[in-house]
Amino acid sequence: MAKNAAEQVVLDALDQARAIEQEEYRARVKDYQLRLLTMQRRMAETNRSVIVVVEGPDAAGKGGAIRRLVEKLDPRTVRVWSTIKPTAEELAHHYLWRFWHRLPARGEFAVFDRSWYGRVLVERVEGFATESEWQRGYDEINAFEKLLHDDGTIFVKLYLHITKEEQLARFKRRASDPYKHWKINDEDWRNRRKWRQHNEAAEEMFRRNSPPRAPWRIVPANFKWYARVQMLKTVVQQMERAGLAEAG
Repeated sequence: MAKNAAEQVVLDALDQARAIEQEEYRARVKDYQLRLLTMQRRMAETNRSVIVVVEGPDAAGKGGAIRRLVEKLDPRTVRVWSTIKPTAEELAHHYLWRFWHRLPARGEFAVFDRSWYGRVLVERVEGFATESEWQRGYDEINAFEKLLHDDGTIFVKLYLHITKEEQLARFKRRASDPYKHWKINDEDWRNRRKWRQHNEAAEEMFRRNSPPRAPWRIVPANFKWYARVQMLKTVVQQMERAGLAEAG
């Protein structure tokens, strides 16, 4: 199951032996997708919104898990944002500026494939932010999310993690498949050389950015079917705990 990051987390010590059979996988995905669609319809009549943040190392299966999360939802009120390198205009502003116009309206649903947490993850590790900037980022992000939470936003924050060995196997499959060449580049290999630093940054993020209103959930993702089910389950349960299952 997804691990609550309020507990101390050592990413490379996660139990990655979690698997699920295809028949059970299909049944559980179908069940969670229907429950999620029902709550999406109810949410449209409320002042609530949902933000799902998905982080994790390269090749952790974030894209595939996100597709299963949104594929049965009403596309009119759900958006998926893939966060890439900021533009020159975005760099001229505070790093949170570029996310404001992507936030969901009340009654809507947004998924961020990487997010503002880049400030304390890749920007920290790669030196794109100064130490004073990324150290300040923890409090800035907590304040940002509190503001949205107090306005009715439901946060679901998931970190999909794989082992270094599994990442290498996935990188090699991508490199050998002409239909997946676009998924692998020199930056991915460079990030891999800083595996320990990226893990340390993520573990500090869990400690400092996991308040009860917006906790991180850690998902072992070596087995993709298991990770997809856990992601759907976590989103559904967090929305139910927020009261959407009973909303009229």
